[in-house]
Amino acid sequence: MQKRTLGKGGLEVSALGFGCMGLSHGYGPAVNRQDGIAVIRAAVDGGVTFFDTAEVYGPYANEDLVGEALEPVRDEVVVATKFGFRIENGTQAGLDSRPTHIREVVEASLKRLRTDRIDLLYQHRVDPGVPIEDVAGAVRELMQAGKVLHFGLSEAGAQTIRRAHAVQPVTALQSEYSLWWREPESEILPTLHELGIGFVPFSPLGKGFLTGRIDDKTTFDPTDFRNSVPRFSEENRKANLAVVDWLQGFAARTQATPAQVALAWLLAQQPWIVPIPGTTKRHRLDENLAAARLELSPEDLRDIAQAVSHIDVQGARYPEALQKMVGR
Repeated sequence: MQKRTLGKGGLEVSALGFGCMGLSHGYGPAVNRQDGIAVIRAAVDGGVTFFDTAEVYGPYANEDLVGEALEPVRDEVVVATKFGFRIENGTQAGLDSRPTHIREVVEASLKRLRTDRIDLLYQHRVDPGVPIEDVAGAVRELMQAGKVLHFGLSEAGAQTIRRAHAVQPVTALQSEYSLWWREPESEILPTLHELGIGFVPFSPLGKGFLTGRIDDKTTFDPTDFRNSVPRFSEENRKANLAVVDWLQGFAARTQATPAQVALAWLLAQQPWIVPIPGTTKRHRLDENLAAARLELSPEDLRDIAQAVSHIDVQGARYPEALQKMVGR
């Protein structure tokens, strides 16, 4: 697989990464541990060198799984994890980016990941109770100690990015970006381009919707967080099928799948964009990785942009409680 570089610090990763969250958290029951290890190692075999996790996924279970899966190839891959939440009695209990907490989280994450350094450490969500300068300074100290190699932010707004970057250069921003969530194009992407910061889109397949395998009749496991997402209400899914219907028709003409077109579109936006689709299934992994070889022509990209601009996607991308944690 081709490589891409995130940030001016020269962090080189595969053009597609792998989002590990869904193996343990968010999309229903966790997968069998050995199955999870197998799909991560299959991603390595497929050329993926960039793996994304976080302490809060589980909590803790995902980092532990990723650590075991990647231990045999640790020096060949880039591991990203995150801090920023307070965890009490095994559940997320608010934001916490105090420097003392950041240091505690990093020490615990290093043990679970079975490594001596974190390649890319993100602040998971901006904490309004802690100045971003203090956060960046704490990460800088961890970098000076060799425990962290690169600093990242997740779902931060442009001004927060600038303030953090002035203290410790930011290598990458992680935020949601896809054919049905293009908000970053207005302010975030220009800021990243100006500052030389890479972009790591999560949910590049619209939390599964852009694969074409979800419709208004689909039911989710009771523990699947999409049950609480307004964009995934039955009424909104029915309306939003217009996006998928068009995408399926376009994909058929290019002899690809809707998921592959959605990923190839992201890759075509900028050379410093690295999407991190996740999956629990080997055949879906193979499908996603093939997107890195799909080249969309300028005409294709114009057709996609024109079609999507005429479709009004219904529903918020987060329930209100989660939206309040997005630090725009």
